[in-house]
Amino acid sequence: METKKTYTVEEALKRMERYCSYQERCHKEVTQKLYSMYMIPEAIDHIVVKLMQDNFLNEERYAKAFVSGKFRIKKWGKQRLTRELKQKDIGKTLITMALQTITDQDYIETFDALAEKKAETIKETNLLKKRKKLADYLLYRGWESHLVYDKVNELYRY
Repeated sequence: METKKTYTVEEALKRMERYCSYQERCHKEVTQKLYSMYMIPEAIDHIVVKLMQDNFLNEERYAKAFVSGKFRIKKWGKQRLTRELKQKDIGKTLITMALQTITDQDYIETFDALAEKKAETIKETNLLKKRKKLADYLLYRGWESHLVYDKVNELYRY
């Protein structure tokens, strides 16, 4: 029979401090991790509050780090970034604040570069299918539909 490892509040707190200092985390991730460690709700609340007081856990910092990382590395658009942050229970004001860290110029330059790079790799001969593949790719990455369709029309004229 398998016995599940139990932790004291102090041990769990130390683990969570390491967990949070390794990489920015949101409250939801920390709470899920604590539940997976079989901590009781009172202990979870205590640990989350302590992590916030000691600045290991900061939703604003998390949102900004998440947005800048996913935008720079994965080239996600604002819609995808917003959707992903909402899934992590980040508030609307924090999401807006984090998205404002992306300049309009960076946003458009990144979008154009991504669209043009993808357009070069599409090996489809049928123009309609080619347009659809590019549009689907960009929409999946969370770019606004008006940007996507303008770009598709610019790159693939009839």
